Amino acid sequence: MLEVSGLVKQYKKIRAVDDLTFTIRPGEIVGLLGPNGAGKTTAMRCIGGILKPTAGNIRINGFDVETQQAQAKAGLAFVPEVPSLYELLTVDEHLRFIAMCFSSLDTYEQRGAELLDRYHLSEKKNELVATLSKGMKQKLAVACAFIHNSNVILFDEPLIGIDPAGAHQVKSEIQLARDNGCSILVSTHLLDTAERLCDRVIIMARGKKLAEGTLAELRTQTGMEGDSLEDVFLKLTDET
Repeated sequence: MLEVSGLVKQYKKIRAVDDLTFTIRPGEIVGLLGPNGAGKTTAMRCIGGILKPTAGNIRINGFDVETQQAQAKAGLAFVPEVPSLYELLTVDEHLRFIAMCFSSLDTYEQRGAELLDRYHLSEKKNELVATLSKGMKQKLAVACAFIHNSNVILFDEPLIGIDPAGAHQVKSEIQLARDNGCSILVSTHLLDTAERLCDRVIIMARGKKLAEGTLAELRTQTGMEGDSLEDVFLKLTDET
């Protein structure tokens, strides 16, 4: 489970995230939506322990990300928009290294082979990560998220740069993780994908949460029965 309470991130005079609160239960995909500069990536980095929040509390499986970092991160996987990979390792070495970091080497041979095959990386497994295309690097980053037993998974624009077949596989993997009880947060600009993929969405603008709920709940809140998520999103963000 992921619990975010009163999250604030301040950069001098700029408040990138302003009092953000939400919970993602096990077996749920929540979309984090907003225009450029809304604070989505900053919020994701705070949740992932990359940035130190100015205020607020973040708990992963009951563990505080700031004061119980090791326990919290043991159940966490984070796929950033621009993967930061070890480019002088081979694809297989990279995936194996991540498994080792999370004490999952005992299941690596089978699980690693499955993921390499699923994301069409098997033929590249002995090549350096530096030689991969942008799309292949993104697939490797996604594979790393699923190589250990994480149950809270963050995806920041996971489909950018991936071909249609790969995007379909990533979405299927996310849905399977949800069905297996994971708590999943997906930040994306692809509103049609969010509408089909997410159980609930959070809409942000200028660091603040504007609305949260299922599409049906957001339609009711905005008086836009029958409209698409894109229409609801544009109405809410245009009013800020």
